[in-house]
Amino acid sequence: MKKILQITLVFIALIASSNLANAQLQSQHAVGARFGSATGITYRYTMSPEKAIEGILSIQGNSESSRFRLVGLYENHIPLYNDFTWFWGFGGSVGSYTHKAYTNAQGDRFDKYSKLALSIDGIVGAEYKIPQAPLALSLDIKPYFDFLEESGFRIWDGVGFSIRYTF
Repeated sequence: MKKILQITLVFIALIASSNLANAQLQSQHAVGARFGSATGITYRYTMSPEKAIEGILSIQGNSESSRFRLVGLYENHIPLYNDFTWFWGFGGSVGSYTHKAYTNAQGDRFDKYSKLALSIDGIVGAEYKIPQAPLALSLDIKPYFDFLEESGFRIWDGVGFSIRYTF
């Protein structure tokens, strides 16, 4: 994860140090998939060439628990170079954590239970709109502060790669 962050920051710094262009959000809608620790579906609605709102429906799970989150973000997109933009934003999420039923090594049985999840979310990343194709690729970090389940700030949990169809 640390290497991904370093590569992302170097990538953004290299592009930012080159000449700026007029790349802006060119399509009003973008729908696709987000991959990473919280895989899900993403939809972005462009309000102006520099402003957008994004919704992410994510599902994450392992052998002990699963997490469902609906995230809403307000984003600012800034041109970098040609078809590259970088973006940052903020928002929040609501969802649930479900701990699965299990029996531990001592034979103690634990029942399934769920808890409400609320958080404040941020996002920062870079996006590349493929010229001549209705596709956009982005790499982002989406830290969040969880109020209820773990009551903590998480940075590395939110690293993601998205591919979107733009129209």
